[in-house]
Amino acid sequence: MHDPLLNPETKRPGPFVSPAHEGKAPVSEIDSATFLKSAFEQNPGKGLELLFKRYYNPLCSHAVRFVYSKQIAEDLVSEVFFQFYRTKAYENITTSYTSYLFRSVRNECFTYMRREFGKTDTLEMNEEHSISTYHQQPDAEIHYNNLFLKVNEVIARLPMQCQKVFLMSRFENKKYHEIADELHISPKTVEVHISKALKHLRSALHGEWMISLCLAILNIL
Repeated sequence: MHDPLLNPETKRPGPFVSPAHEGKAPVSEIDSATFLKSAFEQNPGKGLELLFKRYYNPLCSHAVRFVYSKQIAEDLVSEVFFQFYRTKAYENITTSYTSYLFRSVRNECFTYMRREFGKTDTLEMNEEHSISTYHQQPDAEIHYNNLFLKVNEVIARLPMQCQKVFLMSRFENKKYHEIADELHISPKTVEVHISKALKHLRSALHGEWMISLCLAILNIL
């Protein structure tokens, strides 16, 4: 059986998926969901392959909003698909695949952040429960989405060169010397731009709950 999770030809994540559109089920998606459900019933492996091809890129784009690393986002999304298949969650889907998968990815991001950085009780949840149902805590989701919007507002206000360097580092996973070569500046200048961006983020988001966690993630990437 072909395992889509190991497919080396998988495309990299595309543009961000707007939260405003996530979770809705237009007619075309309903038709797609019916087709996917039928595929899972006939051949779970083929169903997973189709699901993976349809949702992998937008899910990675969604995950990177929270963890600010394409590599980590891709790993977390792959884990969601693995658990989806391992636990046979496709047999118990009661919502749209879109809604289920996006919530699953958010919860996987929250679990990762709590595990890696010792998150407080605000987002405490039972991991086995999160794997099987992925019920999102509404307050936590609101806080994360608000924080994401504020972070993007701060980034948008950065000087153009500083913004470009920061995004190349955090979203394109480029090393300082790679950014320096591409922009024809010194690695030291790249470091200064990154430090300046993080300073603006700390200042603008001072007092936000979970901000120390978010900045810790930005600093280690």
